[in-house]
Amino acid sequence: MKESRIRRNVLIAVMAAVICILGPLSIPIGPVPVTLTNFAIYITMYVLGTRDGAIAYLLYMLIGLAGLPVFSGFTGGPAKLLGPTGGYLIGFLPMALIAGAVIVKAGRKPVLSVIGMFAATWVPYLLGTAWLAYSAHMTFGAAFGVGVAPFLVEDFCKMVAAAVVGPLLYSALSSAGLLQVSAQRR
Repeated sequence: MKESRIRRNVLIAVMAAVICILGPLSIPIGPVPVTLTNFAIYITMYVLGTRDGAIAYLLYMLIGLAGLPVFSGFTGGPAKLLGPTGGYLIGFLPMALIAGAVIVKAGRKPVLSVIGMFAATWVPYLLGTAWLAYSAHMTFGAAFGVGVAPFLVEDFCKMVAAAVVGPLLYSALSSAGLLQVSAQRR
């Protein structure tokens, strides 16, 4: 029992570290950069399931809020949440919960998982657009034009990539005995 709890906590920490490593990698193309944060979250949901995946994302957020440079462009601190992209960062938590629930419920099947990820991604799109519009004094339409529209195809490609890599990683970790059977249902 204690060993399985330790294994679970280690896996959560490892996946939080994966988000911390991929999250800062970004290409600035305007007020909202291209990042790998959502891709890392999708992969985390495949590996850990809904609850533990959300915990991994919360750890990432806490690490970033503490000031470590894990947010896009190797930034950190509370100012990032108050800046133009803060709504997207906050919106990633409900996205993770929804995407994780669909991925697990769909048995990690790629097509259903991509549909779930696509639907879930509209939460940070909408929250992020609203916050970007407010913080940058833009209309919602203008914020959508710079904060979502340029990312639709790229984000869909990340979802498809996660639907390919996620099940492979999950299978490999399961075969190695690193995942608990109960994680398959979460």
